Amino acid sequence: MFDALYIGATGMQAQQLNVETIANNLSNANTVGFKKGRVGFSDLMVRESNRLAQPSAEDLRSGALAQSQRVGAGVGISGIGKIFDSGELRKTESPFDIAIRGEGFLEVTMPDGSSAYTRGGSLKVNKDGLLATQAGYPLKPAIAIPDNAQSVVIGADGRVLIKVTNQATPIEAGQFELVRFAGVGQLAAQGDNLYRANEASGEAIAMRAGDEGVGTLAQGFLEGSNVKMVDEMVNLMLAQRAYEASVKVVQAADEMLGMVNNLRK
Repeated sequence: MFDALYIGATGMQAQQLNVETIANNLSNANTVGFKKGRVGFSDLMVRESNRLAQPSAEDLRSGALAQSQRVGAGVGISGIGKIFDSGELRKTESPFDIAIRGEGFLEVTMPDGSSAYTRGGSLKVNKDGLLATQAGYPLKPAIAIPDNAQSVVIGADGRVLIKVTNQATPIEAGQFELVRFAGVGQLAAQGDNLYRANEASGEAIAMRAGDEGVGTLAQGFLEGSNVKMVDEMVNLMLAQRAYEASVKVVQAADEMLGMVNNLRK
């Protein structure tokens, strides 16, 4: 009975995290470039039960343990992964809005000089005159936009052409680079729609926009989140039912323990 209490409790904890992850997905359904999360479940260590039939002589000779004698110890969390399916593109007409058609990420420079990565292409010119995210993190490599810029054109290949006052011919202000990862699903989310590379994701592979696989840019568009409301609501109901089932397991085990204690009196 104590085992049943513990197993039911692991189910409650796992489904609580599942519900929290789904809630986060739903709350970010309108966040530019947001990628939904999914909880990965794994069964906890299988152990031998001494309350089941003894192994046969053949099992003892071979060292095998009958499958019927293996008892699970509940459910664990293997991790929360991100699903990097592309979201739908939404037209904005803003010259500093860009969407990535492909697998690439924008690289930005953090205040400590390290790199982070994002799919959120809602950009602005920061106080230093550099293209940056809405949170103020400049792109890497840096792209400067002069104060006298009259128009900015960002090509599908990432070339940035600007037209400045008193100059008829556009000048090239910079070049967007995109990065990709061998293990993109293992990137670590850190908030502000940013991700960090780690050992599991592999190092960032820098490429020019338009190179095969990394994708092209679409100026005047933003990528929406890949959260599908109907799917998330269904997942939420399933998680709630699984949580309720685990609660019933705990309640049943508690009642059985109470009955045993009463018998001892």
